[in-house]
Amino acid sequence: MRPGPRNLITDVAGLRVGNAADERLRSGATVLLGARPFTAAVHVMGGAPGTRETDLLAPDKLVQEVDALVLSGGSAFGLDAASGVADGLRGMGRGFAVGDQRVPIVPGAILFDLLNGGDKGWTANPYGALGRAALEAAGEDFALGTAGAGYGATTMDLAGGLGSASCVLDSGVTVGALVAVNALGRVCDDAGRFHASPWEMADEFGGRGPAALDPGWEPYGDRAPGQSTTIAIVATDAALTQAQATRMAVAAHDGMARAIVPSHTPMDGDLVFAAATGARPLADPVWDALRLGHAAAACLARAIARGVYLAGDGSLPAWRTRFSGG
Repeated sequence: MRPGPRNLITDVAGLRVGNAADERLRSGATVLLGARPFTAAVHVMGGAPGTRETDLLAPDKLVQEVDALVLSGGSAFGLDAASGVADGLRGMGRGFAVGDQRVPIVPGAILFDLLNGGDKGWTANPYGALGRAALEAAGEDFALGTAGAGYGATTMDLAGGLGSASCVLDSGVTVGALVAVNALGRVCDDAGRFHASPWEMADEFGGRGPAALDPGWEPYGDRAPGQSTTIAIVATDAALTQAQATRMAVAAHDGMARAIVPSHTPMDGDLVFAAATGARPLADPVWDALRLGHAAAACLARAIARGVYLAGDGSLPAWRTRFSGG
């Protein structure tokens, strides 16, 4: 297993990512767009999720593919980012065919960033426009750190951010992860060493080595319930059913637990979408599916660390400010 050429989720051929953010608002949105509809699934492990159209991602539902996935700031207001994306896709003639109408299928998830110092006194919800702008910006290369859905994100003691990573398995299958890190927990120790360091490739988040783990450490902070959430997408070019994609999303949560301590708390809405473009059939449905889950977890852990590593200062100091002198 090795990193993909961009070390981004867009190493999965046919996928593009777009970001949009408002500096005054200190929030933003990110869209994952497929060249064509793709299989998608979801798994939620946090206690305070905020979602749109996730029920239809169950394997027994009528619609088996989606047009895009959206990650957004803004708490419940941010769910409107997916409406902006759906409007844009409808204008492109994309969507699930119902008679002579096209209905874009755009599941989404949100994180809470309403108390990060930005101007939240809007009279009209700004997130629909942010979603539309993110769609229009979609491409193979995109910014990490203080960008898109991670623009105003935080962790327990550092600025959060948008992260991504990829890997290519020995079989040639590609796996990638995209994440907006807004966690109640910590992603590194007091020396700036990331909990995800055992899965780091090519010093992609500083190469500082393993974090020091204190078995007696207890979480601290004063966040109320609902003020945190890490939302992620893992993707592959493998051909998966919705049931298989769901298992990949479940396995990817291991990566979140490796990178954020603690994760999946009652006060986080931690969630992972899975996306599969279907370009590569699985040679071995059992072992290849297992390898995909492992790769998704490793990629997500790396993406979480990269999102924080590349973030700038916000309502909390950036990793680079605290540990690398800016």
